[in-house]
Amino acid sequence: MALEPDQSAPGPAGTERGAALYRKVAADLREAITTGAFGEAGRLPAEGALAEQYGVSRGTVRQALAVLRSDGLVTSRRGTRRVVLGNARVQSFSELLSFTHWARSMGEEPGGILDSLVRRAADAAEREQLRLEPGAEVYAIVRLRTLSGAPVMVERTVYPPRVGELVAELPADVVSHTEQLREHGILFTDADHTIDVVAANAEDARLLGCRRGSPLLRERRRTTDPTGTPVEWSQDRYLPGTVAFSVHNSLATSALSRHARDSD
Repeated sequence: MALEPDQSAPGPAGTERGAALYRKVAADLREAITTGAFGEAGRLPAEGALAEQYGVSRGTVRQALAVLRSDGLVTSRRGTRRVVLGNARVQSFSELLSFTHWARSMGEEPGGILDSLVRRAADAAEREQLRLEPGAEVYAIVRLRTLSGAPVMVERTVYPPRVGELVAELPADVVSHTEQLREHGILFTDADHTIDVVAANAEDARLLGCRRGSPLLRERRRTTDPTGTPVEWSQDRYLPGTVAFSVHNSLATSALSRHARDSD
């Protein structure tokens, strides 16, 4: 499928056209991969063939392939064509970071029920994760997250004051804090994840309807903005059998993804 002519002239207009073209190429190739057009472990056409097919430059094709590689859909070795890693859907960074984005990507309706929001002194672990001075305060939030009305996860997030003040002003029933904070210029660009299993405490049991002491999948996450400044320290606890996390490693990238857990 040929696209509009590749006009990569310098300047803002040329930059915008080039960006739009490589995104279109990446989107078209992603759809072909996820629908199995290239087969399992198949090879994509060479860069020159793709450039001719889409009527774009090789540079545009390389940008599109870089997007697919970062998404964990293709990989390559020097001197060989890109190899399709699989047709399973790989999450974008936004979908992994945001429960709301992830739920909507699966066609589910996300929900958020605010249980508590308090401003208090940060403990030692929170000060370390958020790089706060002794005596600093944080905003601590507990929410029950649901998928199409069914309880799935307890979300505990601690924000530094400059971010927490914005969250505290949001309506209690707002579904996505991440989307609202973005509108206020708070950008989430990098995250460190730690995943383990913990026993449900009394609060978990009350919110999720499980037994106290039952195992829950826990994801701890510290997220930073473009300057490297921490903007949240979060701990999410999932009911067993609801989600799973997978990791793809390659020389080019290491990608973590979250997906709904299939029934055994």
